[in-house]
Amino acid sequence: MPQFSYRARNAQGGLVEGVLDCPDRSVAIRQIEQLRYIPIRIEAAGAQPQVASRGGAVAAPAPSTALAERLKIPHTQLLIFTEQLAHLLQAGMTLDEGLAVLEKRLKHPRVQQMTKALHQALVDGRSFSQALRDFPRIFPAIYVNLIAAGEASGALPDILKRLVSHLMQAKNLRDRVQQALIYPAFLALAGAALITIFITFMVPQLTSFMTQGGGVLPLPTRILLGAHHVITGYWWVGLILGIGGMIGFRAFVRTDEGRLTWDRFRLAVPGYGRIIRHRYYAQFSRTLGTLMENGVPLLKALDLVTEIAGNRYLERRLADVRRAVIDGANLSVALSQQHLFPELFTDMMAVGEQTGHFSDTMQTVADVYERELDRTVAIVSALIPPVIIAVIAVLVGFVVYSILSAVFDMTSSLQMRPQ
Repeated sequence: MPQFSYRARNAQGGLVEGVLDCPDRSVAIRQIEQLRYIPIRIEAAGAQPQVASRGGAVAAPAPSTALAERLKIPHTQLLIFTEQLAHLLQAGMTLDEGLAVLEKRLKHPRVQQMTKALHQALVDGRSFSQALRDFPRIFPAIYVNLIAAGEASGALPDILKRLVSHLMQAKNLRDRVQQALIYPAFLALAGAALITIFITFMVPQLTSFMTQGGGVLPLPTRILLGAHHVITGYWWVGLILGIGGMIGFRAFVRTDEGRLTWDRFRLAVPGYGRIIRHRYYAQFSRTLGTLMENGVPLLKALDLVTEIAGNRYLERRLADVRRAVIDGANLSVALSQQHLFPELFTDMMAVGEQTGHFSDTMQTVADVYERELDRTVAIVSALIPPVIIAVIAVLVGFVVYSILSAVFDMTSSLQMRPQ
């Protein structure tokens, strides 16, 4: 019977090597997985070791540690990498072979550099999760910790499938919010440009002949001409003030208290704050449920969902929640004491804790608040265009009234002149 030599990693992260008597390679892989090992390399006994650039392909050079820490790829490319690696492992390839295939298949230059470095790390004896930590701007902490959980449980292909689902849901959620706000943003920019062009170029041509007749122009017309004078003569002052305000704002939010104040204000803004809150409710519950389902301890899972908050105020409140859980409180009770999540959220979480179906319940909670987010985004995006149109109509109406009032005054003065 053929013999296959293998290298794998056990649940403790240690390298394991051995030889199996199996009729073919797929049976060898199944036997290794039954031992709860993660197969890294499997070869027929006596075969020459294969290198990453087999087939004559020239592999991209692996990035240095400093470059790896700065390397970043688009979210879509991360999703493609994860999905294709999951498919290759489920098809019976080892992790070593899967990365070698992706190194040649994925054409994005930065993805090739990343894949080359990950493959080389496996060859050097490091675990996959350890290699992922070299790319902090590509693989978030939740990604790395789920991979580590998959290595420990021997179910890495299943973990990768769940990561694909998680990344896809996060992408869809972000895309829905962005797409709903594109039209209002375009409408606001177009309205501002229209008013600026009208005041800057058209108003002087319409009012120049009015000033030649002498007399005092009406107040609205004088205001309009003053706005034209400010825009054309002192635009540089506005530019300086805008740049200075931006620099000052960035300096303010870089401080701890400034960032805390700004993030708290964002949550309180009508409409926009509701979108942020519902988006985080869905993200928090989806991520927490995924982590707990894959065996990540609760306290570690809380650390990870705190990191993805992206809001300093939420992070501080969740830190208080974590301390309450350490002191023995249930997570639902700790969250309700902070008044950070709505009662429906904590009530459903409490039901999940009591029934022992916490992960499934959190996925259900995520579905609820994703639907709420969709409704909120739809309402806000439907209200913004009429408001912008009303503001533009008021400004245009003021411009028209200013010009017409000057025309009426000039006409009245001409009628009152003696023949």
